[in-house]
Amino acid sequence: MQDILHIVGGGLAGSEAAWQAANAGVDVVLHEMRPVVGTFAHRTGDLAEMVCSNSFRSDDDEQNAVGLLHWEMRRAGGLIMEMADRHRLPAGGALAVDRDPFAAGVTARLRGHPRIRIENGEIDRLPPDGHWIIATGPLTSGKLAAAIRTETGADALAFFDAIAPIVYADTVDMSVAWMQSRYDKGETEAERTAYMNCPMTRAQYEAFIDAVLAAEKTEFHEGETAGYFDGCLPIEVMAERGRDTLRFGPMKPVGLTNAHRPEDKPYAVVQLRRDNALGTLFNIVGFQTKMKYGAQTDVFRLIPGLENASFARLGGIHRNTFINSPTLLDEQMRLRSRPHIRFAGQITGVEGYVESSAMGLLAGRMAAAEILGRTLAPPAPETAMGALVTHITGGAEAKTFQPMNVNFGLFPPIDAKGGRKGRKIRYKAYTDRAKAAFSQWLEGQT
Repeated sequence: MQDILHIVGGGLAGSEAAWQAANAGVDVVLHEMRPVVGTFAHRTGDLAEMVCSNSFRSDDDEQNAVGLLHWEMRRAGGLIMEMADRHRLPAGGALAVDRDPFAAGVTARLRGHPRIRIENGEIDRLPPDGHWIIATGPLTSGKLAAAIRTETGADALAFFDAIAPIVYADTVDMSVAWMQSRYDKGETEAERTAYMNCPMTRAQYEAFIDAVLAAEKTEFHEGETAGYFDGCLPIEVMAERGRDTLRFGPMKPVGLTNAHRPEDKPYAVVQLRRDNALGTLFNIVGFQTKMKYGAQTDVFRLIPGLENASFARLGGIHRNTFINSPTLLDEQMRLRSRPHIRFAGQITGVEGYVESSAMGLLAGRMAAAEILGRTLAPPAPETAMGALVTHITGGAEAKTFQPMNVNFGLFPPIDAKGGRKGRKIRYKAYTDRAKAAFSQWLEGQT
């Protein structure tokens, strides 16, 4: 009788791993603790619930590494990308997702698969045998995290991850705000108007920064120390790094023209991105925060156009744990000390929805191949998936290992001339090379 693959965690990585393994012909039990055991960030018991941003970032598969990763996952029959495409929202050149229908769609497909069984309940220890994938993500339960620390003989690394607030669209003052994607990106009018923009004068910006710095913040427990991932910094941390940091970051005014006053150049701009298909909810782009709830409403209502805003969700902050994968995992993503256990997703030290899903895809395929009596080598490091898995399983410096988004700096170098034009040529060469290598990897599995 064929062995069963057990997957712990029904987030994006675990869901993708289950889908890939089941489609390879392996029976899967997907263990998800929700709704039996909840978390502060999740609202439903659906699988693949997105709790932070609703963006999968750039969908450009010729000039952007994450767009290339989108392409690879689509090419591999990824469930996460299929559902993301099905529930896509206008967002210029980015892939934004209507989060609730997306999660419901993933859940329905997994529940309907004849080889997948979903069991709700907490797994609080490392299993002694069998075939397992741990894909518990940033909110790994305390008991399981403690078991992982005990097994690895080292403290789990950690950083703090923050959530941006969501605003009800009909409470935004559109006599102040206007609809426009930066640089008017997008092929359709809906995509070019997927963002609300709230302009600030210099005086308004300075007052906003003062309020952010003075606001009451969430305090960490005594002895709790961790860093922040640079791609998801709370706005108050950015403000502390310099008064212009936000203005050159998420509040940069470039590529935008105030529809109400075209002749006036804003000093800074706050963008809100569509968060659902109805267009009733918008999230404040780049506004992850650790401010306390009462302070958030006071501070965010200083933004022109949001003076009377109502919030569907305020920002928050949570501890995000991940393992030191370069020292703990082999190239098959297996725990060296217990090779019947693989790790996948954000807990491995990749950052981002797509990166986490991609590691789930690989772990699912590798585990299925092993159960079926084969060994599946990882994709070549010239591919986006291969670059990521190479990074986390030995390419990164273990002493300084931190969460990483996919980027061309992880790929083996390619020759191309310098300069702006040369960079475009070089990125296209990276993606062409990756697509050929990834297609070859897939063909080798048939």
